[in-house]
Amino acid sequence: MTYQETVDNLGDNAEQLENLYQTAVRAGKGDAFREAIDARRAAAPDNLLYAAWYYRLRATAARGRDAFIAWSWAIPLAALNGLLLWLLSDDERFGVIIAGAPTETYIYNYIPVVVLLAAPISAAFIMTYLAAAGRKRWGAAVLISLVLAAAGAYVLWAYPRLGTRPYQEQYLTLMAAHLPLLAWAGVGLFLGVRDATDRFAFLNKSLELFIMAGLFVIAGGIFTGVTVGLFDALGVTLSSAVMRLFVAGGAGLLPVIATAVIYNPRVSPAGQEFEEGLSRLVALLTRVLLPLTILVLLVYVAFIPFNFRQPFENREVLIIYNAMLFAVIALMVGATPVSAARLSPRAGRLLRWGIIVLAALAALVSVYALAAIVYRTAGDRLTPNRLTFIGWNVVNIGLLLLLLYRQARSGSSAANGGWVAGLHRAFATGAAAYTLWALVVILALPWLFGINQAQVESLPLTVQNIIYEQPDPILLKCNSSPHIYLLEDGEKRWIDTIETFEDRGYLWRDVRFVPCADLRAIPDGASIPEGAGRPPGE
Repeated sequence: MTYQETVDNLGDNAEQLENLYQTAVRAGKGDAFREAIDARRAAAPDNLLYAAWYYRLRATAARGRDAFIAWSWAIPLAALNGLLLWLLSDDERFGVIIAGAPTETYIYNYIPVVVLLAAPISAAFIMTYLAAAGRKRWGAAVLISLVLAAAGAYVLWAYPRLGTRPYQEQYLTLMAAHLPLLAWAGVGLFLGVRDATDRFAFLNKSLELFIMAGLFVIAGGIFTGVTVGLFDALGVTLSSAVMRLFVAGGAGLLPVIATAVIYNPRVSPAGQEFEEGLSRLVALLTRVLLPLTILVLLVYVAFIPFNFRQPFENREVLIIYNAMLFAVIALMVGATPVSAARLSPRAGRLLRWGIIVLAALAALVSVYALAAIVYRTAGDRLTPNRLTFIGWNVVNIGLLLLLLYRQARSGSSAANGGWVAGLHRAFATGAAAYTLWALVVILALPWLFGINQAQVESLPLTVQNIIYEQPDPILLKCNSSPHIYLLEDGEKRWIDTIETFEDRGYLWRDVRFVPCADLRAIPDGASIPEGAGRPPGE
């Protein structure tokens, strides 16, 4: 029985409804029946029969909430995940070393490998729990887990290709955010999000899961602080291994436990409960914050003309802008209802216009932030960080414009819930775009910004040091010569005039001095511009 068939077959007498309900439950379509009742109650709010069924189904869901938590699977899997993350958190044994240093004094552990692999590993345990507790899609769980493992292995294999220390550090830092995003998308794929409503429901439930995990982190932090304080009062200092067990091991418990508490593995994302408990609280809080956020953005936009150049000149301000934009989108996801049937017409109109105004203001600030990143890139150089955030800004702007377009298209259907479907489609498209861009960032950055390590190793040590510490362009000069060279593909290219130097956008601050003997040891390449000949005096 499909959802539409259930709606079409709903009758107006108690016996017929009871028979349809039992049939739906036996067919595993209890959620479809509940949504059909919701739709009928919204269309006929004075119908006592539909109201009675509405509250009956809510009470049944509340009583059965704990029944879908498979603790016999959740606790062992959470413990195994915690122990594995605790093991990998030993940065002396499992640290990610910045590669390609010309001397041993440059070599150091940048981050523990657990920072990169925690999300793919946790996603595999989450899918194992979901498969065991209800979904039974073992083949999909194994396949997606292998893909996520391959993504983590690829990052560890590919990051040395970037060669320069700043670019390796940027890439690894970016991966600490992008591998979790890919892992999250893998869990969504495992759950079989087939349409826009399912994808939006998964987004909404994910937001709730993150909040639940945050609450667990607060509780765990208090417990750890109290425990450390008690032992400290006794003069006992806990070893680093024990502290890692509290921090990394405790963090490993959270993904599986939070998923078990929040998500019912026996039903689809759209069939989850969104009207009770934490779901209701998240929706209430985000809708309360909606007008406050609009007010803040209005004040901020009004002040932009008086502080216009701040993000163009201050990197920290630009970072704050981008963090704010992601927070605004998360706020809109939390405020958007899964079903319009659960809103009164007046509340629906106010909520719809609040989201539209917020999206318009966020789009304006997104364009402003994108302009600042492009300006800073044009005045300096393209880096992994800048390319990544240019892409994220483009995705955010596209999502916000698509959302506004969908709302404009909803037109007269806004009154009967068409606006909610438009929001679902916009956010579902945005989720796919986020995942695609994350995949591009993971796979492409080492090749777009990579260097030929064998070529670098053939150069003098002083030049290797410069390459390791400074990304392209590498501009070289020695004290006894007025000439400046661009290092490119293992060769030095003479820049014929100051005008040529400045026309190509090079900066005097990037010129590095090396011993003249080392400069002469670098093979000569074509001059800039080609055909200018050899430098005078050589």
